[in-house]
Formats: sequence, structure tokens, C-alpha cells
Amino acid sequence: MAYLDENFLLYSETSRRLFHEVASHQPIIDYHCHLSPEEVATDHRWENIADMWLGGDHYKWRLMRANGISENRITGSASPRDKFQAFAETVPYTLRNPMHHWVHMELQRYFGIHTLLSPETADEIWEKTNAKLSAPDFSARGLLDQFDVRVIGTTDDPADALDHHEKIIQAGIKTKVVPTFRPDKAFQVSNPELLNPWIDKLEATSATSIATLPDLLSALEKRHDDFHALGARLSDHGLDRCPALPCADAQAAAIFAKARSGAAVSLEDQERFSFYLLVFTGQLDAAKGWTKQLHLAPMRNCNSRMAAKLGPDAGFDTIGDTMQGESLRIFLDALASRDALPKTILYNMNPRDNYLFAAITGAFQDGTVPGKIQFGSGWWFLDQKEGMEMQINALSSTGLLSRFVGMLTDSRSFLSFPRHEYFRRILCNVIGTEAEKGELPDDFATLSTLIADISFHNANRHFGFNV
Repeated sequence: MAYLDENFLLYSETSRRLFHEVASHQPIIDYHCHLSPEEVATDHRWENIADMWLGGDHYKWRLMRANGISENRITGSASPRDKFQAFAETVPYTLRNPMHHWVHMELQRYFGIHTLLSPETADEIWEKTNAKLSAPDFSARGLLDQFDVRVIGTTDDPADALDHHEKIIQAGIKTKVVPTFRPDKAFQVSNPELLNPWIDKLEATSATSIATLPDLLSALEKRHDDFHALGARLSDHGLDRCPALPCADAQAAAIFAKARSGAAVSLEDQERFSFYLLVFTGQLDAAKGWTKQLHLAPMRNCNSRMAAKLGPDAGFDTIGDTMQGESLRIFLDALASRDALPKTILYNMNPRDNYLFAAITGAFQDGTVPGKIQFGSGWWFLDQKEGMEMQINALSSTGLLSRFVGMLTDSRSFLSFPRHEYFRRILCNVIGTEAEKGELPDDFATLSTLIADISFHNANRHFGFNV
């Protein structure tokens, strides 16, 4: 069987039909990513494939380090051509890592290159890819059009001005580009040296003086309204686990006042304040019909020396080992008991907890919205074939796969949209193979509806994008 041919990952006839006749024709809704709204607003172009492919991609950086590549050729001062060469030296060693699939799918889908990347082919691929970057469909917007991307949800701080989103709307481009409300920096009361400069920035953006907790809540609500006006329909939080210590108004106000004065608070008060803010933002989300995303369980910056040198999101994170169940239950119940639990997606980092996350969604469904509480797609270290299959199996066994809102890239790269194809092939293979085994009905129309819904329609309906 040829590598990455048209039937890649499709091991039954029904799987192939489902992908080629149904899944491959669906548009893309990439409702959570880290693409730059500025690059969309300016219709950015890249000077070379290294800048486009390697800049900010800590997945690739980790593998290059594992292959003995010096940091200078990864994030340092080496030339783009040398960094590309260093990556080409690494790719042959990525066999059985999903990177080998992603790299060559991207070369095929974007550039029409079927040659495997290696030190020997690096010159040829460097020249061919760079030659295409000046083509009309290789600008930021051109790439969105190439893959029929109907929506992207960028990840934005409440203190961000959102002017790039305004320019995108004014440009009237085909792809709807919406901000996502991620207020993680508001939670940092144990780090006033980080919190207070951010508060100062939020003051300017919201045109609100922030001295007290009610001031902060008012500013956050104002920005939540501003995000909504620009099309936002999701919020997002990156946490090692949900905070679980309840906090009254007066207690939260005292904690914030202490941090605003420049004094660090205890870790216990940090958790209490985080719980308070997370409930507050959950109520804002519920009132507007938004979806709250909870990305849980990473262990961040565990290599302290390199994290100090290069900063966050540089490839020095790992799977967390924190117990998740009880704190997640307490938080979800706090909102449900207030009749203010928004639509929610739970993303899990540790495969140990897949069934825990999948099952807890069922405890908080309330009959108001199909699939109101979602077990999100395989994320980060689980964003690969086995991780996706585990997520599909856990969700199928405990809830309704048919209501799943599907895949996202969580990427900083405009070359990552084949990840949707990757997921769809895996999904079609699971469903098609089970149908041929008699484990699912041999009814192509029914199976087609399932595949089309998970690939596109469920997300379109669930988030109210209407594209």
C-alpha cells in the first residue's frame, strides 16, 4: 500500500466511501486555534517555508531537540534555511510520530509535493515550496479559501484591543474570524507583578478604572460584550485543574485588593479567587448562549532553565498528573446549582482521565441543548491517531458521538488545516470498519449523516455560526 495515498487510514470499503463521498466535501469550522488575527487582517505573506512552518511550532521544536539539534538551529539565530535543514534532518527520524504524517500531508495538500522530506531532498523542497509562496492563494486569506475554512476562532485576551478583528469584518472576507474570550491573566492574584500590568492594560482597553473587585468584574463584562459584538461565541480557560474552593464576594474582594496593592496572596486564596472568577465568567457565558472551553491537565514549563530562557509555549510542557474529577464536579455543580451552566467543552490532557471526562458530561446534561456538555477532541499530546480513537471510543461508550462538535487544530500555523482531514479519515475508518463488522447498521445514509454532522454541521449549529 502506498504511503499517504488516497485511502490513507481507511481500511474498509465503507470507510473509504464515507470519507471520499461525505467527509472530504465538508467545509471546515476551526472553532479553537491560535492563528494571528493580525495576519488575517493584513493578509500576511511569508518570506520562506521555514518562517511559515517552523516559527512558533513547539511540536516540531521538541522533536528537533530530541534529535540532537542545537537550540540555535531551532529558536536561535541560525538562518531560516539552516533551520529548515535542521528540520529536514529530523523528519526521517519521526517515523510513527504523527509529525511524519502531518508534514507530508501538508507538503501534498498545499504544495503538491509527494517527495519525502530528508536532508537529501531539502534543497528541492525548499525551492519548490518557496516558489509557491508568492501565488495569490498563499496569503493568509488565500490559505483559508483553499481549504474552505468557514470559521476560525482565534484566542484573545480581554485586554486585547480587537482592532484586527474589526478590520477583518470591514474587509468582508469569506471566512468568519471570531475572537475567543480567554481571561487567564485575570486569575493571577498570586503573581501581582504579572497581574497588575495586565490590569493596567485592561483599564485602557475597557476605558474603566480598576481599583476594586466590582471594577474588575465590570471591565470583564464590558469586554465580554465587546467580544460578543464582534462575533465571539466561545470562551476558553487553560488550567492544570478546575479550582474547587468556594469564595464569597467579600472574600474575593479582599483577595483582589491585596493583589492590587502589590502583595502576593496564598495559593489557597489564589484557588478561591480563581473559583470566583470562573463562576462569574461562566454566568456571563450562559447569559449570552456562549460555550465555555476548559483545557485541563497540562504540566507547564517543567524544564525551568529552558522555560526561563525561551518563555512559555516553547515545548517544555508535558502531561499533568493532577487528579481532576472532584474539582471538575465541584465547579460544574456550582454553575448548575445557579441554573447558569453554559454550554461547555472539556478537553483532557491525560489519557488516564478520558472516561472520567466523558462520563461527567452526562451528569450535567439538562435537556436544553443537544450535546450541551461536550467531551472535546483529542488535544495536544492526544492530538494523534491513537488519542483521537480513544476520545471517540470514550465518548461513544458513555454519551452521544452523534452530537460531537468535532475537530479543531489548536494551531498557530496556517498550514495545519489538513489536521481536519486527518481526524475525518480516522473517524470514517472507525465508523466504516464497525459497520462492515456488523457492529453498526449497514445503512450508508445514516452513517453519512453522522460523518457530515461531526465534520461540520454540529459545530455550525452548536456555536450558532450559521455559515
